[in-house]
Amino acid sequence: QVRLVESGGGLVQAGGSLRLSCAASGNIVSINYMDWYRQAPGKQRELVATITGGGSTNYADSVKGRFTISRDNAKNTAYLQMNSLKPEDTAVYYCNADVKSLWGPFRNYWGQGTQVTVSS
Repeated sequence: QVRLVESGGGLVQAGGSLRLSCAASGNIVSINYMDWYRQAPGKQRELVATITGGGSTNYADSVKGRFTISRDNAKNTAYLQMNSLKPEDTAVYYCNADVKSLWGPFRNYWGQGTQVTVSS
């Protein structure tokens, strides 16, 4: 059973930084893309950043220049470095990944989410 576990969320003042981690586990053969999404109260879940297996990245316009996505393939882990945080970045942040395990083809998995709260 593949699991994605996020960590690193918390409460920070505007202008501060946080680093989120997403660790994938469970008989993993390969991971294609890894994404970070977020969902604020009353809003739809939105894509924040994507990193491919080859390391190509893409960002939502709202976070370009402030957030950086990276990954450590040896650890099956993705990171989201968030700098210059704003109150509007407050949301639950979710990890999403396209994973192939020993037991089947590539499938999409979600983590349980980690809360990020930015105070003004």
